[in-house]
Parts: sequence; C-alpha cells; structure tokens
Amino acid sequence: MLKWMMILCVALSATLSAEIKVLAFAGSTREDSVNKKLVSEAANLARQLGASVTVIDLRDYPTPFYDADLEAAQGMPVKAKELRRLMIDSQAIFIASPLYNGSVSAVLKNAIDWASRGENGGSSREAFKGKKFAIMSASPSAKGGAKGLTHLRAILEDIGGTVIPQQVALPDAYHAFDDQGRLKNEQIKAELQQLVETALK
Repeated sequence: MLKWMMILCVALSATLSAEIKVLAFAGSTREDSVNKKLVSEAANLARQLGASVTVIDLRDYPTPFYDADLEAAQGMPVKAKELRRLMIDSQAIFIASPLYNGSVSAVLKNAIDWASRGENGGSSREAFKGKKFAIMSASPSAKGGAKGLTHLRAILEDIGGTVIPQQVALPDAYHAFDDQGRLKNEQIKAELQQLVETALK
C-alpha cells in the first residue's frame, strides 16, 4: 500500500509540474559561461520533474540600453518585447547571475529594465508579479557570487517578483563542471534540486 501511495505522489508531482512553464537564462552572454552551465543544470532538473522549460541566451535578445527618449520615439524594441512576453507566459523564472564588480551584469539589468516597461509605455509589473524567481550564481570567487544575488533579489522584489528565499551560489566555478558541463559537487547538486523543487510547487 505504501509503495503505491509513493508512486501516486510522484505521479501527481509530475502532473503538477507539467502545468508549470519555466523560463531559464543567464545574465552572461559569454560562450563558455559558467552561469549558462549552472542555469542549464537547473533547467534539466525542472524537465525531470515534468515542467515545460524554455532556455534562452540573452545574446539572442540584443536591446539598446533603456532610454526613455528612445522608448517615447520608437517604442519598445522588438527583442525586448519578445523577452517580456516569454516572462509573462512563464510561471517560474530561473536566473543565473554572474558577479560583475560586486553586482549584476549590465546585460541582465538592462533586460530587467525593459521587461519592467509596458509595450505602450509606462511601468508594468506584468512580467514579474505572480512569478516565482529562482536565483543562482556561479563565480570563481570563494562566495560564489552571493553578493550579486543580494542585489538581484532586491531588484526583482522591488518590481513585484516573488524571489524564493533559498538561492544557490557556486564557488570555484571554473572547476565545478565536468567535460559535459555537469556539476561535480554533490552538495551544490542537492541545493539546486531543492531550489528547483521549491520553484515548481
């Protein structure tokens, strides 16, 4: 009886997760980015739990730096609209943020700034409100980029996002992945698994 109850719980969990759409991306455009590898691992875990996951590269969504005059004259750039729409259509958003001078990267902050605007101008919380954000960072530093995640959390919460309390900060990131881009550290794997499971609840 207990065995069948466990099977039922697993099946139910997978069904619930299958209803969840996840968007995953890194705040780095570098080809061999450790943050791309980390968010890819999180995306794989979400797929294993049955979620529908879309992984994107911010390099494919180039936009000018946010400029109110440009917005007024030309409207929202096409790629900014596409990214904003992906965020709106997702229930959970995974972001792996590199640590740039103690904070988030310019490309990530700019993407967030554009997504916080409405397509007809004015501020909008539609891409953030009601969304669960799972944040993580990979860095060669000893603290794994945790300082930058503090800034990212504050930004996302200020514009209406629900940021999951736990986060993953991967230190010594240049040695943390194998040749296939998979995490080698079992503790970090467990932390990432817990973060993903929380995001899909």
